[in-house]
Amino acid sequence: MPSLRRSLLLTGLLLPAALGAQGAAASGFTLAQVTGAPFPTNLVAAARAERLAWTLNERGVRNVYVAEGPAFTARRLTPYTADDGQELSAVTLAPDGRHVLYVRGGDFGSNWDDALPVNPTGLPIPPRTELWTVPFDGGTPVSLGEGLNPVVAPDGRTVVFERGRQLWRAPVDGSAPAVKLTELRGSNGGAVFAPDGKRFAFVSSRGDHAFIGVYTDAATPIQWIAPSSARDRVPRWSPDGTQLVFARVAGAGGPPPASLEIQPMPWSLWVATVATGAATERWRSSNTLRGSVPSTDGGPNLAWPVAGRITFLSYHDGWPHLYALDPVGTGVPVLLSPGAHQAEHVTVAAGGRHLLYAGNAGSTPGDHDRRHVVRVAVEQPALEVLTPGTGLEWSPVSLPSGTIAAIVATAQQPPVPAVLVPGAAPRLLTADRIPADFPAAQLVTPRPVSFRAADGVLVHGQLFEPAGPARGRRPGIVYVHGGPPRQMLLGWHYGDYYWNAYAMNQYLASRGFVVLAVNYRLGIGYGHDFHRPPNAGMAGASEYRDIVAAARFLRARPGVDAARIGIYGGSYGGYLTALALGRNSDLFAAGVDIHGVHDFTSDGGSRFGAGAWSFERDEAAVRRLAQVAWGSSPVSAVGTWRSPVLLIHGDDDRNVRFSQTVDLVQRLRARGVPLEELIIPDDTHHFMQYANQARVNTAIAEYLERKLKPGR
Repeated sequence: MPSLRRSLLLTGLLLPAALGAQGAAASGFTLAQVTGAPFPTNLVAAARAERLAWTLNERGVRNVYVAEGPAFTARRLTPYTADDGQELSAVTLAPDGRHVLYVRGGDFGSNWDDALPVNPTGLPIPPRTELWTVPFDGGTPVSLGEGLNPVVAPDGRTVVFERGRQLWRAPVDGSAPAVKLTELRGSNGGAVFAPDGKRFAFVSSRGDHAFIGVYTDAATPIQWIAPSSARDRVPRWSPDGTQLVFARVAGAGGPPPASLEIQPMPWSLWVATVATGAATERWRSSNTLRGSVPSTDGGPNLAWPVAGRITFLSYHDGWPHLYALDPVGTGVPVLLSPGAHQAEHVTVAAGGRHLLYAGNAGSTPGDHDRRHVVRVAVEQPALEVLTPGTGLEWSPVSLPSGTIAAIVATAQQPPVPAVLVPGAAPRLLTADRIPADFPAAQLVTPRPVSFRAADGVLVHGQLFEPAGPARGRRPGIVYVHGGPPRQMLLGWHYGDYYWNAYAMNQYLASRGFVVLAVNYRLGIGYGHDFHRPPNAGMAGASEYRDIVAAARFLRARPGVDAARIGIYGGSYGGYLTALALGRNSDLFAAGVDIHGVHDFTSDGGSRFGAGAWSFERDEAAVRRLAQVAWGSSPVSAVGTWRSPVLLIHGDDDRNVRFSQTVDLVQRLRARGVPLEELIIPDDTHHFMQYANQARVNTAIAEYLERKLKPGR
């Protein structure tokens, strides 16, 4: 790790006085209290004004908040008052800071149908997913109609957005109806304005291939940039507006692989002259898994921040690192963020000479399970961890003055937007929204632990141990995150789904459980080879060894009752929970499976090539792949499933088919396995309504107490 230069924060964070001292004696708290803090996200900064905007989810009531320098006094901008399950996303500040735009509705963490209306309150006619605009200084929000992914022109007067797979434009203040700009084949979006605002580039995705186009006006034909059979993506303008850089991957098709393992997806960077549409390849990855398009936050994270410097993220050295490339040089990229850590939430700092990101970097023990704000120069390696210590910081943004804002947290303090002050504690912007009864003083500090799986893989986790002396042996719980490319942390999480899981783990610890949150292989934060292991998932479930190792680690802990080990998790964590209960009811006494995947052979076997043309398909190979996928599925272990289970699922799930739970219920009932179920009508994978999430949380805690604490 490079030497650390001057930090913005000397130590961790300061808690508001209302939250109390962290050393206060624990006296117990409720689920409503520990999940009662607001969750901030969507932090953005204006390009030419000292203005910030973000969203707060306060027990399901979601609103946009804003603050302006130098005082940065936070205030609510939007008028919503109901826990109605309507997400706020795509928050955008106009470059001049005069308007804030946002999308209300949908579920944009979904794998499909993300823009369709969400209706967890059961209205006869669900609310639409709409694009809204509101003046920064205050006023009534104005709907621009159905729309996604707003991009405001540099002059701040108009906004381009997506509707019905086409591009539309409207005045940023909503003073006139939106106008349709394109009627092109495919799905058109991803607009990015040229620096002068007279044109914008966009992506026209056409299924097996995709083009980069440049739109000028209604009378000028689209300028297609080096069209090919490849899938081009993420166009970025040069600072002078004469060139574009974009990423290129091969088009779809080719012979189906006779393997369940992830196949390499090499990619390249091309620089185009906009006037002619001609492009030249400037860098190409290796045809390896490490050389594949990065699947961590932001993908390629492509930018052209200053003349002569293209920056991007690649996994090719084994870590998701940032690189700089000269658009006319040798084609050899310069590593900007060396060290055994990853970069997430990457953004360009004011002036373009630096990049900011959230990284699990630093010299404090346990930093591999934290996030800190890191700054790197775009010219040469010069890495600075700006927020060292035991806190967690993410989503950095830069204001025109160079001031940096981020979202900050600790093991006790829930996430709060903050302005980072050199040499002092951060200036917290909405700490007053944290309820007075939030139990910060009673939360434990999880400990980083590690242990080895049966095949020798080193596995990390966080151990939540109850405060106070034990009265006999305590029950243990293994928590399994979803994703699977996720990482649980030594404090409050930056994702709302895992923010809720952290609160649950704290609550369970307060109830006398020893909780181990396991970061199994397939997760992020520990390098490429841990993230992309062989024989994982449907190719053999090698990651399940880490779950077994976690249970054995807990069983060996002094004071833990080896006969009372439970397990719970959601999504991919639900998959591994079901696999654990099916394969190892001898280790796991009970579990809660929340919207897990249960059968990899469903969907007609499309995952392993059963849908390929019959004259091209190797029937014997398909049968072998099907057998491996079936053996990696929880449904294959129903015959040895003995432990009781609670199954939870929302039937508008857009990440895991509801049918996965319907099918498993019938299989378990046929075998006489004790099961209970909690079905949430019309809510999604993310339980968009807080009242539904509260029902789920209560059911998890009540079930684990009932099954693992007999007589309570």
